[in-house]
Amino acid sequence: MRRYETVEYYRTGAAAKIVLNRPTRMNAWSEGMSRDLLAALREVAADDEVRAVLLTGAGRAFCAGADLKEGMANAQAAGGYLDTDGILREWYHPIVTTIREMPKPVISAVNGAAAGAGLSLALAADLVVAKESAYFVLAFVNIALTLDGGGSVFVPARIGFTRTAEMALLGEQVNAAKAADIGLINTAWPDEEFEKNAEALLTRLSNGPTKSYAATKRELNHWLYSRMAEHLDLEATLQADLARTDDFAEGATAFLEKRPLTCWKGH
Repeated sequence: MRRYETVEYYRTGAAAKIVLNRPTRMNAWSEGMSRDLLAALREVAADDEVRAVLLTGAGRAFCAGADLKEGMANAQAAGGYLDTDGILREWYHPIVTTIREMPKPVISAVNGAAAGAGLSLALAADLVVAKESAYFVLAFVNIALTLDGGGSVFVPARIGFTRTAEMALLGEQVNAAKAADIGLINTAWPDEEFEKNAEALLTRLSNGPTKSYAATKRELNHWLYSRMAEHLDLEATLQADLARTDDFAEGATAFLEKRPLTCWKGH
């Protein structure tokens, strides 16, 4: 095991496991966790002895999305707006791009909530498996933001326009069973079987034909994600605009204060 501050990295033979480790914050995506996760992913991507990777979370969540508490505190200290543009371009984009481009299979093992950018992170992987008690939500609309972290690339690639529009515009939770049924994820396992099955899948891939996997991944990337860099740039630009609106200020404040929204002002 190699321990970063907010991520744990385990290695068994050709199999690597990365665990998001901020359980008291539901593994919300902080700057520190972004830095650690990117370093760990680059480490496994560059290590030819690692042939398969599993990404999961500690505690009751996979990843609850961006850490709004940290972000809004930083914005207030700087006397300005939340720097979504800088955060996305410096951390989120390199992370999901590293997952997509590493020439080895990556599994997301979703052990709990995968919300907002946490869902984007999960879907950046090649295979996504989950506990039956897990759920998925494009929560951006609930704080007047739009999909980011690759969410507007990865979600429609898996479930198409109709389902993506429903998830993105309504911001409602999708349980793991439904997520598997509509093709958002590969499978949902009973909670008591989840860890065993995820480890078995990781072992199987780590013992498989690595070059074949790499070629398949390259083909799928070319088919589905050849314009990903351009699309991530659009996400960052749109999110930066929305982060300066009154609606986002109200949505974020209501979320942090755990109170109902007043109303959207439309500006």
